[in-house]
Amino acid sequence: MMSHAQSSAGTAAPSRRRRAVLLAAGLGAVGVAGGAAYLVTQSNHPLANADFADIASALRTLEHLHAEPLYALSGWDLPHVLYHSAHSIDCSIDGYPQLKPAWFRGSVGRVAFATFSARGKMSHGLTAPVPGAPDIAQGQELGPAVDRVMQALLRFDRHAGALAPHFTFGTLSKAEYRRAHLMHLANHWDVVDSL
Repeated sequence: MMSHAQSSAGTAAPSRRRRAVLLAAGLGAVGVAGGAAYLVTQSNHPLANADFADIASALRTLEHLHAEPLYALSGWDLPHVLYHSAHSIDCSIDGYPQLKPAWFRGSVGRVAFATFSARGKMSHGLTAPVPGAPDIAQGQELGPAVDRVMQALLRFDRHAGALAPHFTFGTLSKAEYRRAHLMHLANHWDVVDSL
């Protein structure tokens, strides 16, 4: 038969381990939150690509494609990129087809956005579709794709209502969303050039 001393010694070890795990998780969460808070306060830096510094610059850059077409040098062709960008912009108003779990959007996603914002530059998979979005065909004409993304930017700029949560970054203010859309376009522009 187990004595009282043996019984309490057997339960003390798991309890100490549990406390250590909870303490480590709590300290990790405080570190992530503190890092995110620091990054958010550093997000006033100009965007890295001046062609997408603000909506007016982005519209001028896109409009220029009507006179001097450019091309995506890898991944999707440029019309596909523009339709993809327009869809993402529209989703900030209409809602994204699929969202990452709330815990992810509120932690990892939020830190990712704060990091991109602090750098003034996004980096993401340039052929990663919006989750749940309809397929976009390659090989479409450039002109209508340019018009479509410009319409989406103007719609977003004029929108005064609520915005939907971003599928990865979670709840964003209009200013944060504007920054996200401009960084998204600029990131795709990293592989755009003349032939």
